Amino acid sequence: MGGHPDRNAQFENITQLKQDYLDAGNPVISMDTKKKALLGTFYRNGSLYTQAAIQTNDHDFPSSATGSVIPHGVYDLKRNTGYITLGTSHDPSEFACDSLFQWWVNEGIIHYPKAKSLLILCDGGGSNSSRHYIFKEDLQKTANALGLEIRIAHYPPYPSQYNPIEHRFFPHVTRACEGVVFDSVETVKTLISRTSTSKGLTTIVHILDKIYETGRKYAADFKEIMPIVFDTHLPKWNYRAIPQK
Repeated sequence: MGGHPDRNAQFENITQLKQDYLDAGNPVISMDTKKKALLGTFYRNGSLYTQAAIQTNDHDFPSSATGSVIPHGVYDLKRNTGYITLGTSHDPSEFACDSLFQWWVNEGIIHYPKAKSLLILCDGGGSNSSRHYIFKEDLQKTANALGLEIRIAHYPPYPSQYNPIEHRFFPHVTRACEGVVFDSVETVKTLISRTSTSKGLTTIVHILDKIYETGRKYAADFKEIMPIVFDTHLPKWNYRAIPQK
């Protein structure tokens, strides 16, 4: 759909960062949000074995839904494991950071107890937009809460399909849910928890039933006093949130 003059340079930078972190024993994760899904008796693509026909609505009008579910994923490149946080509200930057927090306290700190820094590969838009300061503010709060340095490396515009989570984890999540009606959040959790592959992929799912505010603004003085450290090379896509006391 388009290109960017710094596209190749950022891919080379991401490759080097991944190798440096893996060599040092620090975690490298890829994160993104899957498409929001409505809860209710709505048709879903795919086929499955059943003992009787399943009746569903032929239109997925939001007014007919009993709720919605937003899967935010974290994929651990080294361990080949996925972690899904199921939100039931909205998908702002706070939700992405809460999902990251849940992954670290439930999985990350267990498998990387000596980690000094965490590398996150993510797209440049959505709840973790590279252009929005609200994400940087929430990211800084997360780094402070975890006491862990968090390094962000955004993929440049357009080639987000190269984000590892997009081809190593999410397609298998989609396959695990094919053809099954999403009648409740618990059903979605059960289905996604079964996501696995013959090469050892496993999945953990957590429901985060929290109401998020939309349209939040970052603090008036955040841009002037923020402790976010931008790289000298392609700073718009590469920066660190260093925990503050």
